[in-house]
Amino acid sequence: MKNNVLVIAVHPDDETLGCGGTILKHKAAGDAVHWLIVTSIKEGNAFAESVLEARQQEIKTVSSMYGFDGVYDLDFPTMKLDEIIFSRLISSISDVFKQVDPNIVYLPFKGDVHTDHQIAFKAAYSCTKSFRYPSVKKIVMMETLSETEFAPSTKEDSFIPNMFVDITDFIDRKVEIMNQYKNEIGQYPFPRSERNIRALATFRGATAGCEHAESFMILKEIN
Repeated sequence: MKNNVLVIAVHPDDETLGCGGTILKHKAAGDAVHWLIVTSIKEGNAFAESVLEARQQEIKTVSSMYGFDGVYDLDFPTMKLDEIIFSRLISSISDVFKQVDPNIVYLPFKGDVHTDHQIAFKAAYSCTKSFRYPSVKKIVMMETLSETEFAPSTKEDSFIPNMFVDITDFIDRKVEIMNQYKNEIGQYPFPRSERNIRALATFRGATAGCEHAESFMILKEIN
């Protein structure tokens, strides 16, 4: 049985940073993968029209490079999820869950330093209750460079991976896709740099016993 996967990206590029290699591995295995983008940049939020147009083109390019089976853009304003009525956010995400009917869900880490990530996690996780969304059998949180590693160093906020995916065959393609986000990637030691993406994959690979890996925290798995 093939998997039906839903990847929740609070901002475009989170999907690639957090599980780009895993997405490519799912697609190579013949799984269906759907991309849910929670927020978008807005012209009235200090972004020029040219930047907005460039971002839309980046999203189209990235979607094509992954071969997503569905793309859902909720279009909430970035950096302002705390101003959105929470029930409205839950309802919007729930609608996508009902359309996709996923059995595997990738979420942002609940302790990510970005407030948008924290709010989106809480809303999305509420859409995984088994009695309302019975298709969901596996829920994992992903590690997103520039967000997860800056979480407070306390027990309840620490990212402690218990699932690793060998992405050795896909690391180069992951980097190639990330490079499509021209305004999001920078030079090392900037967290979202090619060198750092490869370094994290190498570090997680060492734990998993492979060349390159992505790491996750499993919240629930029903077999």
